[in-house]
Amino acid sequence: MLDTLAAALERLPPAPRWLIGLSGGLDSHVLLHGLQTLSGGHAFPPLVAVHVHHGLSPHADRWQAHCESLCRDLNIPLRVLVVDARPAAGESPEAAARAARYRAIAEVMQAGEILLTAHHRRDQAETLLLQLLRGAGPAGLAAMPRLKPFGPGWQARPMLDLDRDTLADHALKAALTWVEDDSNTDPRFDRNLLRQAVMPRLRARWPALDATLSRAALLQAEAQDLLAERAREDLEQVRGSVPGTLSVAGLSGLRRPRLRNALRGWLQDKGLPMPGRARLESLIEQMLKAGSDSCPRVAWEGAEVRRYRDDLYAMKPLLPVEAGLVLHWMPVAPLRLPEPGITIDPADLRTAWELTLSDLAGPLTVRFRQGGEQIRWRGHTRSLKKLLQEAGVPPWERDRMPLIFAGERLIAVWGLQDRSGFPCHPHPYPEE
Repeated sequence: MLDTLAAALERLPPAPRWLIGLSGGLDSHVLLHGLQTLSGGHAFPPLVAVHVHHGLSPHADRWQAHCESLCRDLNIPLRVLVVDARPAAGESPEAAARAARYRAIAEVMQAGEILLTAHHRRDQAETLLLQLLRGAGPAGLAAMPRLKPFGPGWQARPMLDLDRDTLADHALKAALTWVEDDSNTDPRFDRNLLRQAVMPRLRARWPALDATLSRAALLQAEAQDLLAERAREDLEQVRGSVPGTLSVAGLSGLRRPRLRNALRGWLQDKGLPMPGRARLESLIEQMLKAGSDSCPRVAWEGAEVRRYRDDLYAMKPLLPVEAGLVLHWMPVAPLRLPEPGITIDPADLRTAWELTLSDLAGPLTVRFRQGGEQIRWRGHTRSLKKLLQEAGVPPWERDRMPLIFAGERLIAVWGLQDRSGFPCHPHPYPEE
């Protein structure tokens, strides 16, 4: 076991520190013990164990105490993270706890660090079957990768080539002790039902089940890698006129399977959740068949896609901005607007809009569009609406662009200066 673990660890990228996810169960204790045992003969980065206290079980305090005892005995530092893992309405308790656990760990990681988790071959086989039952494609059927980006660093699973029986044998020979999470036997959770009622019967018929399914997951991972490569090639050919967007005309030239693959790759690159098959088809139909003067929107949990002219935009769902908001601002320090997530810097404001010191001398107000605003632009009074249209600002961005007023005179539109090919230097002229 230790040779297999050591070989997997040697393939990891350089890191300033390794974090070991420690629940106190058999698997994570074996990983912790294996790392401590191997560290004498290998140049490992510094090790620190991380235990997440979910507070969901009445035994949670005892599990934390057990982890503290293990780390004292092995002389490995331990960091305990306390989280609120209660699920939201309609959310899976298992998924909520997992998300809370990983979110907490990612927040304490530094750049380039690697989180080591104790997933093994049996976990991989179960994950593949669960994904298959959910109707997943190659990305889901690839199950758990050995190494993936995580937070500011990486997550590695160095025990994926080890069987659970091998880990149990190592634990017994090393006289290790561990805790048992009672939720792991609750058949209400899909993985537990699969683990207790289905997998034993399959293994009885096919003893090499875990190894076979793990190999199938590896093949799916290779297929997904090829699909991702094709997506990158196609995305290079269908770039939109604005960085990060896609051209509707370009996408329309792709066959439907390549089109779906390119859209998935685009969303993944943006860190957005994947839509289901039906929602993806709806997105394609609405976005590609809409008229060039319409602005369709397709949304799902955690993401939305919008069209403006020939470009597709993908983003996290936009929170509404209070249209009637008026903020009084002395432009001696930057002004932070939590929503829409903008910081107005007076120095940049003056440079971009060629404002005079007198323009910024008195108190200013920051507002958002109400309609009918006008601004001095190259010697003429222009409609702000027309100006934004000429600059190619999508409709959903127009109402989120802070307007800076001196008294009742609109002197700048923050964000308009960033539109490519649209120089925003309205010289101050006398009023007509």
